[in-house]
Amino acid sequence: MRSSKVAVVTGASAGIGTATANALSRAGFRLLLGARREDRLSAVAEPLAATAIRLDVTDPASVERFAAACPDCIDLLVNNAGAALGVDRIEELREDLWRQMWETNVLGLARLTKALLPMLRRSPAAHIINIGSIAGFETYLGGAGYTASKHALRAVTRTLRLELLGEPIRVTEINPGLVETEFSIVRFDGDEARARAVYEGMTPLNGEDVADCVVWAATRPLHVNIDEIVVRPRDQATATRVHRTVS
Repeated sequence: MRSSKVAVVTGASAGIGTATANALSRAGFRLLLGARREDRLSAVAEPLAATAIRLDVTDPASVERFAAACPDCIDLLVNNAGAALGVDRIEELREDLWRQMWETNVLGLARLTKALLPMLRRSPAAHIINIGSIAGFETYLGGAGYTASKHALRAVTRTLRLELLGEPIRVTEINPGLVETEFSIVRFDGDEARARAVYEGMTPLNGEDVADCVVWAATRPLHVNIDEIVVRPRDQATATRVHRTVS
């Protein structure tokens, strides 16, 4: 019998991914972490005694190498790698950004899940947790590219739940609202002032808040499947309805 369960976390070099790796380590999981930025990934993995392997979910060869380095049995897969790029209206869309979001948020997630399913099936109690977004069921001006990809992620997750029904594999989707990580900095192409403005006058979630949801869902009794968690800041009711305090 193995001494501890094995968890794979993608996008683990920052934000929700890093927080999830730390939380799962505290919960007793042995970790295999993947991300594109190897230096930052190693900095996360080293204090956790985790295995760090470069992973670009948009690259089939990278996914193949990552899967080949995984142990024969995986108990938990947290599909966290994702991207939000730009806030273009449809009339001004940049196809390269839309394509990159689709490749990462949808095809990349599905590609890695497919590659690791044989290892997950060797666990008597496997679990797949996909990090979605409230953008998977809400829309907003300038968000069509991102929301379309997260709506698709939601469809993939729900289809996976149906396809794995009858197998000892649980499937969960966690949909956060505003989380203060690198998310907005990346979305606004490094414009830190514009990114800070997203969270002004309110208290957003942080990566640890979402990681708490991951650990809670993953540690329920095995007959319990948490299909979906929607978690928002108290100050946010919808994607566009946010209470802000004016200083």
